[in-house]
Amino acid sequence: MENINKIFYTDKLETHALSGFDFEIHKGDYVSISGPSGCGKSTLLSILGLLDSPTNGKFILNNFDVSNLSVAQRAKIRNREIGFIFQDFNLIGDLTVFQNVELPLTFRNMPKEEREANVIACLAKVGMDKRADHLPSQLSGGQQQRVAVARALVGKPSILLADEPTGNLDSKNGDAVMQLLEELNQEGVTICIVTHDSRYADYAKRIVKLFDGKIVGDLAESNIELYPDKTLENV
Repeated sequence: MENINKIFYTDKLETHALSGFDFEIHKGDYVSISGPSGCGKSTLLSILGLLDSPTNGKFILNNFDVSNLSVAQRAKIRNREIGFIFQDFNLIGDLTVFQNVELPLTFRNMPKEEREANVIACLAKVGMDKRADHLPSQLSGGQQQRVAVARALVGKPSILLADEPTGNLDSKNGDAVMQLLEELNQEGVTICIVTHDSRYADYAKRIVKLFDGKIVGDLAESNIELYPDKTLENV
């Protein structure tokens, strides 16, 4: 991100959520983002996840400028390049665990056999392959979040974005999910997590702190190569 600004306008007020924001996430990084309410964490995550666009500035993802894409273009790249883990799990209640994880792949031209193999592999990775036929209501909160992690991973995204992934979990299940994310990062998955819990922020290799839409702390920056080999083409 280069000189990113995000301004929200109302009739009488403009709010600068991000101001002159410069930020890099490296391939293989594990970054935690923290700061007080209203500091810009959610706005930053929305722009990183292509759920929103900056007011101005440049956002480069895998050597491709995604700063000013249409809604449809952002959706296409989001499906291919970005995995999301939400605080509320966001599983679809009337779909099985297998179907929830498979869902992102149904928007791609992927053969059924390949889709199923990817889903099974991701469920096994998070220890939920034995629950493939269960509904979300039949799972604990910790198990639902593991399924959400599998769904985020199934498309082999360039980056995994986690928004308060332990917010609705007790400490035991929260610790288990954070341990899972740490293991995934050790396997090479790039992760960016937003959290209010300093214990979980410390799991990351790099700790970024925001205040009033700006970075006020950035510890243990990685020296890993900035971009993966692949680039976004034919968007």
